Amino acid sequence: MSTPDSAIRPYGAAGSFEFALTAPLEAHEPPEARGLRRDEVRLLVSRRDTGEVTHHVFADLPSLLSPGDLLVVNNSATLPAAVRLDRLAVHFSGRLASGEWLVELRRRTATATEPYSGAAPGEWLPLPGGATLRLLAQETPRLWRAHLDRDVLSYLAAHGVPIRYGYVGRDWPLADYQTVFGVEPGSAEMPSAGRPFTPELVTALVARGIGVAPITLHTGVASPEKDEPPYPEWFSVSPRTARLVNITREHGGRVIAVGTTVVRALETAALDTSAPGTVRAASGWTSHVVTPAGGVRAVDGLVTGLHEPRSSHLMMLSAITGTGVLARSYEAAIEEGYLWHEFGDSHLIL
Repeated sequence: MSTPDSAIRPYGAAGSFEFALTAPLEAHEPPEARGLRRDEVRLLVSRRDTGEVTHHVFADLPSLLSPGDLLVVNNSATLPAAVRLDRLAVHFSGRLASGEWLVELRRRTATATEPYSGAAPGEWLPLPGGATLRLLAQETPRLWRAHLDRDVLSYLAAHGVPIRYGYVGRDWPLADYQTVFGVEPGSAEMPSAGRPFTPELVTALVARGIGVAPITLHTGVASPEKDEPPYPEWFSVSPRTARLVNITREHGGRVIAVGTTVVRALETAALDTSAPGTVRAASGWTSHVVTPAGGVRAVDGLVTGLHEPRSSHLMMLSAITGTGVLARSYEAAIEEGYLWHEFGDSHLIL
């Protein structure tokens, strides 16, 4: 039975929702710290054609898909993208074509961080290890274009830690923020939809005749503050993956994106093609936002986590499954105590 606190209410643009995300629904540590394997997190399954919502564990995924389906995964690896000063933290969000980086400045609090608005163009910030970060110009309300006086990836490897928000009570090793697919370093935050996959589960999927193909999309900093649109992110869809997506659809298989990052990359690669739903090889920066109004062209399903209220991710999910089914799914997730955020449970939309 629904309670007032668990009610899903429409919010803003079509496809997004408002609901109460309370502390008991937040994953505060990796599932391994709760005594689970990565693939033992819960899996909520929503079916657009019937409206059915069912409950599983993630290891059931091979039995929920069909031979001939294709899983498209993000092979971006997570950076230790947070550098902590005494009172501030610098979150490195992504490299620009110019060689500059987008960074977010956050004020450190007793338990977490919050956006910091006291910086100015031209300001120099002394960082640990003798490095200096120069703020060039404000790119968005929260992101700055900035220049570090040394190689960023090497510097982060020596002085950075994974980005962590207040719902995670302590630091965890970088390995806890990597997926089995991550081979191309570049994401400020983990492409977390891929976290529950294990080598054994991937083997089981392939043995069932389910394909796996990679794209790369380097995620920028997340938006724990509400009402912010996604930032531009760098992506690449290879000719091989584009071909596999197109062949899968031509032969009646389903293209299942593992993560909203994969949806964004594939849907960008499906824009302006001669045949609807055809994906081309593409790379560069994408600002594409998937909404119910625009719909999806290349994706038939999605493996994802559970997303925050009011987020643009919910608009993307609504574009795939429909707002009615998505609302019922989130109502069920709240009532059954599913866990949110990067260390939480999963959601399969078909």
